[in-house]
Amino acid sequence: MNLESIKKLQQKKYRTELGYCLIEGEHLVLELQKAALNQASLCSAELYLTDQYSDWISDFKIHHITPKQMSSISATKSPQGILALVSIDAIQPPAHSSTMESEVAIYLHEIQDPGNLGTILRTLAWFGGYRCLLSPGSVDPFNPKVIRASMGAIFHVPIELDVPIESLAGRYSDIGCLDMQGGALSSDAFKQCDCYIFGNEARGVPHQLLTQLNAQPFTISGAGLIESLNLGTAVSLSVYERQR
Repeated sequence: MNLESIKKLQQKKYRTELGYCLIEGEHLVLELQKAALNQASLCSAELYLTDQYSDWISDFKIHHITPKQMSSISATKSPQGILALVSIDAIQPPAHSSTMESEVAIYLHEIQDPGNLGTILRTLAWFGGYRCLLSPGSVDPFNPKVIRASMGAIFHVPIELDVPIESLAGRYSDIGCLDMQGGALSSDAFKQCDCYIFGNEARGVPHQLLTQLNAQPFTISGAGLIESLNLGTAVSLSVYERQR
């Protein structure tokens, strides 16, 4: 792929059209190389390096470019000088149905903040055994800001895009959600859910949709001095409590 096309990958429409995204920075490229040891599809990734990384060792195909060229394709103001071009299908290959059945689903309804999604993916990767479902209108998980915030978790958490919330009823038998008036997270009922719904940072999830899904409400207990928790924090607390 030429550099002009790679530069376009900063925009979602071109990531969708071309089927590629960028993994930028030394830490993320190292995580990519580690993931490729167990996920053969990732071995097709290509590296773009400046002279600063001329001695970088990798089985990926390597392209040496100038700092000026790196700046033109980088999403950061001060590029480190190392970047990988990766197929989106390689990062998120189709899952086997048996694997999907063993995973607990975290459904995110119209989430907008890239940092929140990256943090959530990082939490799910830490605990393992989770699948992330994104509703239509959610932030693109292959947005460079999401990838950076995920710290490599993007390679380890199965993600489904544009999942209608109405479809959850046919896939999951016990759906849970967060509400100010709900049961305790420490309850057995909370841990028995196979899908958890979390809403948009500002609007949450329309109550009518939750009612239609017969979602069970649960509450993260607090002092009530502020209106709400950060979405990433709420997911992290919920997943931790489920695993505890």
